[in-house]
Amino acid sequence: MKLLKEFVFSVGVATAFFAISNEASAKNLVYCSEASPEGFDPALYSNGTAFDASAWAVYNRLVEFDPDKPGVFPGLAESWQISDDGKEYTFHLRKNVKFQKTAFFTPTRTLNADDVIFTFERAKNPDSPWHAYTSGIRYQYFESMGFRTLIKDIVKVDDQTVKFILDRPDAPFLADLAMPFLSINSLEYAQQLEKQGKREQFNLQPVGTGPFTFVTYQKDALIRYKANSDYYAGKPKIDNLVFSITTDPAVRAQKLKAGECDIMSYPAPADIGELKSNPDLKVVERPGLNIGYMAYNTTVPPFDNVNVRRALNMAVNKRPLLMPFLMVRQQSQKSDATDNVGLQ
Repeated sequence: MKLLKEFVFSVGVATAFFAISNEASAKNLVYCSEASPEGFDPALYSNGTAFDASAWAVYNRLVEFDPDKPGVFPGLAESWQISDDGKEYTFHLRKNVKFQKTAFFTPTRTLNADDVIFTFERAKNPDSPWHAYTSGIRYQYFESMGFRTLIKDIVKVDDQTVKFILDRPDAPFLADLAMPFLSINSLEYAQQLEKQGKREQFNLQPVGTGPFTFVTYQKDALIRYKANSDYYAGKPKIDNLVFSITTDPAVRAQKLKAGECDIMSYPAPADIGELKSNPDLKVVERPGLNIGYMAYNTTVPPFDNVNVRRALNMAVNKRPLLMPFLMVRQQSQKSDATDNVGLQ
């Protein structure tokens, strides 16, 4: 159980159910993941598969979530101040935070304010050479949350201090900074790739400050990581982390039982009872933090008519449509999203 908690905290695989082998090694951990990541630049994506393989394993953020506690906590920023009008956030970065050394990149300096500014400017500024460095993919999460207009400016106060100036007060801004798509990148690594004419490698060979260093990726098969011995929070207890990509949940369960992987995610709902009854396995359940929804395109007929949307909302029995995909058991809440008829 402790091993699983370490894995969830460090790698951040956000699922409702985990199954873990009691024989898992503390030095090597094989995680049977459900799909191949679309890429390794978390700023470009909005799905858990990409975040698990990049944001949570390789990167850090200015502030972080704790899976066991509400709120946000210091990450790469050890402290911060918020102005009285709620429009200025000043972050003080940890000193001596090292970016990972890999076979393809050797950093010459530690984290500083330039890295933070680069991370946000490449998403915010369409004129940045890094805004469209890979074809057909843009900063969908950044855009959909309105960060381009919300963030008025980002100012380097000094090497270890950066100030965000907002266009308007925004209560969830601090918590939003802990989201995986706002993982902090290395400007120095980006500059190296730019000189080499290899910008696309930014999305294929990630470099961050997180607990695990990317080693190699065999498409649709394996992702290998090694512990980051320079990790600012201390070297992880797991020396080698492997994502064994297994798309079929039944096959993932079989591999877990056979000892071919130590942890699996997304078991088929029908298999959970059997997994729980296996004395060699532990099934760990925890509430998910995700919000799932079905949305209409309100810019085209007939969905641009609010009465049509309301009629469909009341006519469709949403529970049997959603529950097989959510893979969670019903919880009593003040407002059940599957029965909500207040859709606009």
